[in-house]
Amino acid sequence: QSGPSAKQVRDVVVPEAITVQELANRMAERGADLVKALFKMGTPVTVTETIDQDTAELLIEEFGHRMVRVSESDVDIQADDDVDAAETLQPRSPVVTIMGHVDHGKTSLLDAIRGANVVSGEAGGITQHIGAYQVSLPDKSKITFLDTPGHEAFTEMRQRGANVTDIVVLVVAADDGLKPQTVEAINHTKAAGVPMIVAINKIDKPGANAQKVREELLQHEIVVEDMGGDVQDVEVSALKKTNLDGLLEAIALQAELLELKANPDRAAEGAVVEAKLDKGRGPLATVLVQRGTLRVGDVFVVGAVPGKVRAMIDDKGKQVKEAGPSVPVEVLGLSGVPSAGDTLTVVENEARAREVAAYRQSLLDRKRTTTAPINLENMFASRANQAKEFPLVIKGDVQGSVEAIATAVNRISTEDIKARILHAGVGAITESDVILASASGAPIIGFNVRPNAKAREVANRTKVEFRYYDVIYHLTDWVKSAMAGELGPEIIETVVGRARVQEVFPAGKKDKAAGLLVLEGVLRKGLHARLTREDVIVSKTTISSLRRFKDDVAEVRAGLECGVLLADTNDIKAGDHLEVFEVEERARTL
Repeated sequence: QSGPSAKQVRDVVVPEAITVQELANRMAERGADLVKALFKMGTPVTVTETIDQDTAELLIEEFGHRMVRVSESDVDIQADDDVDAAETLQPRSPVVTIMGHVDHGKTSLLDAIRGANVVSGEAGGITQHIGAYQVSLPDKSKITFLDTPGHEAFTEMRQRGANVTDIVVLVVAADDGLKPQTVEAINHTKAAGVPMIVAINKIDKPGANAQKVREELLQHEIVVEDMGGDVQDVEVSALKKTNLDGLLEAIALQAELLELKANPDRAAEGAVVEAKLDKGRGPLATVLVQRGTLRVGDVFVVGAVPGKVRAMIDDKGKQVKEAGPSVPVEVLGLSGVPSAGDTLTVVENEARAREVAAYRQSLLDRKRTTTAPINLENMFASRANQAKEFPLVIKGDVQGSVEAIATAVNRISTEDIKARILHAGVGAITESDVILASASGAPIIGFNVRPNAKAREVANRTKVEFRYYDVIYHLTDWVKSAMAGELGPEIIETVVGRARVQEVFPAGKKDKAAGLLVLEGVLRKGLHARLTREDVIVSKTTISSLRRFKDDVAEVRAGLECGVLLADTNDIKAGDHLEVFEVEERARTL
């Protein structure tokens, strides 16, 4: 029997860096003993200092324990190896995303399905607050609808949204056919590998031609059932509420084929559909639970944000205690605003949530601070493309909108001018936004938000311009025209004639006249001209007088000879060429 000094040998898990005290805790030894041992090894440290894995290994061996190395990334949640066993899976409702062109009635279709009438006041028909709604069918089953804003600026949200989606309903107006956005939606759906149902809307309209829509879809390899394919299509009218049950049946049928299942009895996982900062309630996120059941009191991490579910609100505005797979809820209790598309994962305790969040935040910070190495080529390249900059400050009501606007604005840039977003954030326009904008002479764009009183006061003093929008493409149109205005008009030159100088003779005291042969086009009095010698421009000038045989003439055509007097030009030699051009100023468009 070993003496009382026999002690337990532990497996000590050590990350890439650890404080002495934390290591002592994991080894169940006293921190002071570790400091002593380190001092003996020639490393004087305090308990709060951080040591690396190798030093930790020496200590662990010194105390007779075993070391388990983990790398930093092991801290993160390992989702891949966490697969639910088949017997735990239970059927879940389908998640349906409605996509299509902005004016083809996506929102009114969704509202008609919900039986609510909230469309009339919608700004420009773009759904600003991304809702997720559950609709009950007569047989008690449910369908979850995600309402993605359908403008090209929302490509990313939609790309993110597509992986939470089981079925896409493509809305096409029967009187309008396929539009670029419709095609974009088709491509996203194909890329996400999600089955599609086509809803041909507005069939009550005069000029509605559903058959034409079906034929147009063929060009994009979408073959509906009438055409001998396997894509269901349903003719509906959101306005007249025609055949909506037909659409729901088609969705239910498609969902049956997919056999959608999830395990409700586990820690929840979900996806953020939308996130925003609410004045009274702090950061909010609309979360679609994908597996497990989310309950009030659960501790979670979403992106680099830790949190604890304080309350959950369903799509009807009621507080709920729990939410299972395919159920959308608004979650209160986040410590920051996550991004749309982030995954929410429930973890065992708050310490774990903080650890994961801190690791992910450090990754983000690292990504942000690593810049391209400076070298000569980069330097010259950056000197060369010193395009004009158009500074902007953007504030919006929800994270998804702000990101979408930033992307849309960055796309407007050309080689002559590019948008530079000084700051893009969620919430009201504040005093610090105004100070930032005034320093660069930038306008502030508020998307569904307004400035607070202090901000307005500072703006009056500093003359900062506010622009308010509630429809993204109105906003981008304004940015386009403002950027074009910044560049000034475009100067367009059109060459109208070329001539060769045959001889030169003095005219008056200072000037020289030239005898020309017009080679092509026409020479006119008053036009701009360039004098070139061996293809190098000698001077830029205008034709001040044009003569043929002592007569003043307005123009001279190709093949004829004439004499000209050029304004402010004395350096003319026989053999020089004259190029004559018109100049037009055009308002710029980007």
